[in-house]
Amino acid sequence: MPATPALPSYASGTSDVPLLGDTIGDNFDRTVAAFGDRDALVDRDPGKRWTYRELAADVDTLAHGLVSTGIGKGDRVGIWSPNRAEWTILQYATAKIGAILVNINPSYRSHELEYVLNQAGVRMLVAAESFKTSDYAGMIEQVRPKCPGLEYVVLLGTHSWAELMDAGRGGDPALLAKLQAGLSADDPINIQYTSGTTGFPKGATLSHHNILNNGYFVGELCNYTEADRVCIPVPFYHCFGMVMGNLACTSHGCCMVIPAPGFDPKATLAAVAAERCTSLYGVPTMFIAELNDPDFATHDLSSLRTGIMAGSPCPVEVMKQVIDRMGMAEVSICYGMTETSPVSTQTRADDSVERRVSTVGRVGPHLESKVVDPESGLTVPRGTPGELCTRGYSVMLGYWEEPDKTAEAIDAARWMHTGDLAVMDDDGYVNITGRIKDMVIRGGENVYPREIEEFLYTHPDVLDAQVIGVPDAKYGEELMAWVRLREGAEPLTTEAVREFCQGKLAHYKIPRYVHVVEEFPMTVTGKVRKVEMRQQSVTLLGLEQVAAQRHA
Repeated sequence: MPATPALPSYASGTSDVPLLGDTIGDNFDRTVAAFGDRDALVDRDPGKRWTYRELAADVDTLAHGLVSTGIGKGDRVGIWSPNRAEWTILQYATAKIGAILVNINPSYRSHELEYVLNQAGVRMLVAAESFKTSDYAGMIEQVRPKCPGLEYVVLLGTHSWAELMDAGRGGDPALLAKLQAGLSADDPINIQYTSGTTGFPKGATLSHHNILNNGYFVGELCNYTEADRVCIPVPFYHCFGMVMGNLACTSHGCCMVIPAPGFDPKATLAAVAAERCTSLYGVPTMFIAELNDPDFATHDLSSLRTGIMAGSPCPVEVMKQVIDRMGMAEVSICYGMTETSPVSTQTRADDSVERRVSTVGRVGPHLESKVVDPESGLTVPRGTPGELCTRGYSVMLGYWEEPDKTAEAIDAARWMHTGDLAVMDDDGYVNITGRIKDMVIRGGENVYPREIEEFLYTHPDVLDAQVIGVPDAKYGEELMAWVRLREGAEPLTTEAVREFCQGKLAHYKIPRYVHVVEEFPMTVTGKVRKVEMRQQSVTLLGLEQVAAQRHA
């Protein structure tokens, strides 16, 4: 008898729970009606808290304020700020009137800000005045003359924010209801910029349907109810914060807890203890910092039940410690990308510890996953490596005003090609084994080497530059630049390169290591062999032990 052919690497997420068909505003109103008196939002830094009814009042006031300035459906409103309550209030206010929220990474510097404001056509920018080393107000002033479409700048905590809120007080609820009723769940509602291989970020455009359902089903797989309190130290500008965090909470009536504006391990542990959080989010770097905090043992984390670790490969030992020492018995690993709203696969609470430390789970409800041969595009048999693709409600509408780039990422059958190499086992669990593209994931931030290479080319002494990711115990990966210098140039130090990048590139895009070479390793066809460069770099930097660490 002929052998039975192996199952294809394809899986679909069946579910008894239907997809949500409403807009974010309508879904939020439903939660407010059901859980009005329950805690909705706690912002620990200024010590403010809101019930769902109080949060709804502020959201509606801000929505009226936006309308009073002429902001309406389809207009782009930028948000450039670390985590704070106003970020969340603006997220829901823009959703209620159909304005498209444009998330701007708080680490961006002036040239990145200018590009995003112009590319998205941002009419209003809401921003913090400053945070840590970032003078947002100063950078906005610098780029404003070069952004003709930018009509309004509102700085949080200043007169301009108070004015915007005041303008919305006493607004007609019937007007807001009418605007809300005119929206479709398939309308674009959010643009998130992801580092681009062409040197500039691309704006992944997401609908109500995309992100509301993704937040909802991530919350479903974490078994959220209105009794849950979720500590969100991950940034709101990223899907991890605003979708898996905020939308997972508001679609279930949970409480959102902001431990601090930026990640702080002490503040996070203190927030979990004081607010009796049942769930905690983070990239592996964050959990490592919390577990290693000298005062870790003094915090009562007994309320924790679950949480999510995602954003970069999760070290097995860290995952085990999170379960054992933090009591997060039901902790989940999620995998995805901004372009898929973001989660495609997730481990379940009833998965074995081995599954949860060695895979990124299986396909989410109402989604499809497959692993294909990158050359032929055909689905490979289970157990065979290939490129992971995902399809379903979560796939973005496209890259903002970049149809060619969209067509490169999403094929004619609406499969999103992730560029990640993966293996699907017989039970449908996925293991990420590498990347087809050269993308580096540093502490949960996606970095495309091409963008940094393009920038390094502007250095007067650099003839050519190649940027790679090398293993790092703290961030998962760190950036290393291999550079060839122009004839007669002075030797170039790592410090000099970092100084050249300072203030012009976001901190996580600045190479940690610099290696000056005469030539790059090349293939016979003249392509740079980055794989070989990585191998050499591991030896060169003495990172063999870090490289050998097991990840899910």
